Amino acid sequence: MPRTPDGPPPPPVVQKLRLEYAKRGRLRFSSHRDFQRALERALRRADVPMAYSAGFHPHPKISFANAAPTGTASEAEYVEISLSERCRPDAVRAALDESLPEGLDVLRVVEADAGAFADRLEASEWLVVLPGAGRVDVEAAVATFLAQERVEVERLTKNGPRALDARSAVVSLEVEEDAGEPALRLVVRHVTPTVRPQEVLAGLAEVAGLTPAQAPRATRLRQGPLHAGSVADPLVLS
Repeated sequence: MPRTPDGPPPPPVVQKLRLEYAKRGRLRFSSHRDFQRALERALRRADVPMAYSAGFHPHPKISFANAAPTGTASEAEYVEISLSERCRPDAVRAALDESLPEGLDVLRVVEADAGAFADRLEASEWLVVLPGAGRVDVEAAVATFLAQERVEVERLTKNGPRALDARSAVVSLEVEEDAGEPALRLVVRHVTPTVRPQEVLAGLAEVAGLTPAQAPRATRLRQGPLHAGSVADPLVLS
């Protein structure tokens, strides 16, 4: 005979909130699992009335969407939480921002509308600073990369190397400066498998031999719907 959990079922979900947060400074090296643990602790400290799953091992109903890779900063990370009591979004934002460590900063909290939020995250815009690189070399490498129909690079996975096309997902790639250093402003469409900034950099090295002397610094500036080549705000319905 199957076992059933003891006690009454958990309270139902009465409200869903969407959080936008940033990952800055040294916290860019925190993993997705690190942030998940930090958020759950912050929710408990802030007394946010979380809704829980049923079963023998209840867990808070939290849904993460397209987290940035470990080691990259971001101004546009998203998570959805389910509550068992209604709360003011601005109060939740303030309480969580105070409870999270500096560098994991809650920027906005809004009430969730209908529809799958992950479906809105169609593309990301990145700024990738290339310390020590020459702007002329970067511009030449970008022009060569954009002229290709396909640029195949390898990603090392737990099952070994995997080939992927770093070119087809790139919507736009421009050269600018950040604090006197050459930088790439990159819009990349979310495809499967995901093309990350490091794959685009590997593509630039593959087709043009561009290898910055120092480690690049990547920051996701925004992610959301893709409208006419630009990334729109996913928390605002168009």
